Amino acid sequence: MKLTWFQIVRLGLVQMCLGAIVVLTTSTLNRLMVVELALPAILPGLLVALHYSIQLSRPSWGHKSDTGGKRTRWIIGGMAILALGGFLAAAGVPLLAANYTAGLALSILAYALIGVGVGASGTSLLALLATATAPHRRAAAATITWLMMIFGIAVTATVVGKLLTPYSPTLLLQLVGSVCLIATALTALAVWGIEASVQAEREPDPTPFREGLAEVWGEPRARRFTIFVFLSMTAYFMQELILEPYSGLVFGLTPGESTTLSGAQNGGVFMGMLLVGIAATGFKFGSLRNWVIAGCLGSALSLAALSFIGTTPLTTLLQPTVMALGFFNGMFAVAAIGSMMSLAGEGRERREGTRMGLWGAAQAIAAGFGGLMGAALVDLARTITTDATAFGAVFVLEASIFVVAAILATKVMDATPARSASLVPGE
Repeated sequence: MKLTWFQIVRLGLVQMCLGAIVVLTTSTLNRLMVVELALPAILPGLLVALHYSIQLSRPSWGHKSDTGGKRTRWIIGGMAILALGGFLAAAGVPLLAANYTAGLALSILAYALIGVGVGASGTSLLALLATATAPHRRAAAATITWLMMIFGIAVTATVVGKLLTPYSPTLLLQLVGSVCLIATALTALAVWGIEASVQAEREPDPTPFREGLAEVWGEPRARRFTIFVFLSMTAYFMQELILEPYSGLVFGLTPGESTTLSGAQNGGVFMGMLLVGIAATGFKFGSLRNWVIAGCLGSALSLAALSFIGTTPLTTLLQPTVMALGFFNGMFAVAAIGSMMSLAGEGRERREGTRMGLWGAAQAIAAGFGGLMGAALVDLARTITTDATAFGAVFVLEASIFVVAAILATKVMDATPARSASLVPGE
């Protein structure tokens, strides 16, 4: 028995919960460290890089799923660990102000737990989707679950941003704690009983982890796609840690206002994903490769515009420009994810989890590297020029990487809608 559409939506709730917790640690807490605590942007950059580096364990989690482990246990347990890490990360912010050493130690522990939680829960969830979803539904399932994740990110960032004004450490802990508790409970309810309903379809793979990973890496298509994922996701994540500090330092936005800006960006991501999902699924319009290219180039143009308005009095253009960036990011992301889910079933059988883990690890490395590089370059540039120019230069660099990713997409992805746009249920 394969997953029904209702079960796919239920699993999408898990993705929504993952996004809800992670967005608070990568946007709100990051901004508080840089602006309110006046700490260098490299500090939250290193912390976020830590949680991404720990996600190098994703191939191992995926392989465990391939060998017949209990995915439900890892999904729920991983979410609980993520929730604990998220709350401790919030607690670390006021502690950094009172006792820097203790706050740093708590933050390191918290972001390590975040990395473990995301790796365990997220990879096990994707492995379940890849192995228990009918082949013609895989890309559509990816679209649904990622749209729900972006929805969770956008709603959480917007609501928390509004409730966090005026800011206080106590209010921060209350809001983050509530989000973490709700996410853990909702995950348990959403995933409960689903794995048992498709258990009979699963065949354990006894291949050792290193051998299984080597076999997947030996597949030319999987290897080239891994390189594309790394490059494109480096560009995607470079602005993650600097956008909110940019809005605070250059435009004078409050913590609540900058968090709301993050919500607007993710709202744009949601709309971009929705557009591609409807166009590719309902109308079979365009190949996933072309959507990826359009998203990368649109993101590059949006970043160039974001750099420009920072040096002008056109403050009112900040939010629409950020929304446009999110929109094109969403177009690129959902098309790439659709291809990822489709490619997960290609090559040697019973390696879906390992492939998803490999690409997840490439994404995690890129996210940590991109975020850290963006923060470090901003810190360096701010020592020799104005804030607006420093942030703008990094945005232009990010735009350039997006252009290179668009060129690479023409080499590693299919151009024909018939094969790439397998988002169509029942196709």
